[in-house]
Amino acid sequence: MIDLYTWPTPNGHKIHIMLEETGLDYRVIPVDINKGEQFEPAFLEISPNNKMPAMVDRQGPGGEPFALFESGAILIYLAEKTGQFLPTEPRARYTVLQWLMFQMGGIGPMLGQAHHFRIYAKEKIPYAIERYTNEAARLYHVLDRRLGTSEWIGGPDYTIADMAVWPWLRRPERQGQKLEDYPDLARWWHAMAERPAVQRALTVLSEHASAVAPTGEAWDNLFGAGQFGRG
Repeated sequence: MIDLYTWPTPNGHKIHIMLEETGLDYRVIPVDINKGEQFEPAFLEISPNNKMPAMVDRQGPGGEPFALFESGAILIYLAEKTGQFLPTEPRARYTVLQWLMFQMGGIGPMLGQAHHFRIYAKEKIPYAIERYTNEAARLYHVLDRRLGTSEWIGGPDYTIADMAVWPWLRRPERQGQKLEDYPDLARWWHAMAERPAVQRALTVLSEHASAVAPTGEAWDNLFGAGQFGRG
């Protein structure tokens, strides 16, 4: 059994997709980041960076419980645990891992900044909006070129690289992008959206999903001084 500490965000959905695809038994433990639950001492024992998702595999290595944070590490762990969605042949494996790192180091941080300055920032800063909207476009073009020569992001097969990227591209308009401007990316995007496991994953804690920018204490917990000196 996997205890999954999560919330309906792109990084949360990455793990929801993987668990639905593999069929592993998992229990959802909501971490309401708007209320500051990510700073509670019990959660910090599992995720010292006070970020979700995090997980505890009750049957980890050696049959003992094993806690893990960082969504990319969780994806690799679950792939190796199940023998699914990550090739074992070295060239194919590292091709997938490089695209997973591309998501972790580029797609997530840069599109997260696009979300912040376009939607969440209290002050609309034209330079920041332009900077991160342009960077989003650049990253979309990288993926569009890749998917013009490969059926899936990591190669000929569906892998954890696809699961990692898609939730961040789920709403292109939030990043100032139009899917029709990227035809090969659009083909892949729709193939992902049609997967039953992806559709099930999006229902996890969907009642808590909101397109409205947080205010007050929630904004402070996510972006302000409330996140410092906690735990």
